[in-house]
Amino acid sequence: MTGTLRRLARFFHPESGRMLIAPLDQGVYEGMLAGIGEIAPLLHLMRGQPVQGVILNKGMARAYLTEVPLETQLVMQLSAGTKHGIPPYARGIVSSVHEAHRLGADAVALQLNIGNDLEDRMLADFGAVCDDAHGLGLPVFALVHPKGGHIVNELDPTLIAHCIRLAAELGADVTGVPFSSDPASFAAAAAASPIPVLVTGGPKQPDFESLLSMIGKALESGAAGTCVGRNFFSRPEPGEALARIVALVHGKGAQPD
Repeated sequence: MTGTLRRLARFFHPESGRMLIAPLDQGVYEGMLAGIGEIAPLLHLMRGQPVQGVILNKGMARAYLTEVPLETQLVMQLSAGTKHGIPPYARGIVSSVHEAHRLGADAVALQLNIGNDLEDRMLADFGAVCDDAHGLGLPVFALVHPKGGHIVNELDPTLIAHCIRLAAELGADVTGVPFSSDPASFAAAAAASPIPVLVTGGPKQPDFESLLSMIGKALESGAAGTCVGRNFFSRPEPGEALARIVALVHGKGAQPD
């Protein structure tokens, strides 16, 4: 696990001790989502900004690897599904850990949705990815969401706490979950977790100030950072939006790692 731990350590800003991850992998699920039509300009926005990691699918990782800032770690997304699928919350493994390693990824990611009829398959994929990734010294980012036919409230505090615990129990190195808006239960689950917990941005929020407030509350509740994509790149001024998120996570004036 030495290689995994060394790579994982690079994801934490040396001053804040937190991480900011920018997922740019929504093209598979959404298609031509506003703001993500071209990947290179978004990667260029990260130059000079303390963004610790960017999540890309394998095709975009291959095409734009040289555009990823050297101080930003590449996290390759291994799972995928589209909004047109039946059901749309299904996720399957579409690339291998070995391909991520060959392309020079610093870590791998996968999305797991619990509370549905496909949960057992996604759990099996999750376990296999953790074993393969750790065999090659790559950290695993598990993005776990309650989503499916058995879920009434996707932000139920007990479900969010379950997502945090599940990721740690099955061997992930970092997990990303939605914020339940219940600071006490989120804080308890994060404190009990042996792995860092990131708060995900989720669907685009109409009010950017509400997004910043949510991230701030999650950080106060023990989140180790945030994983936010469309909530910055779909804004009229994505560079300014990213800078404000950086200042919130790392503090004003934070420099690249």
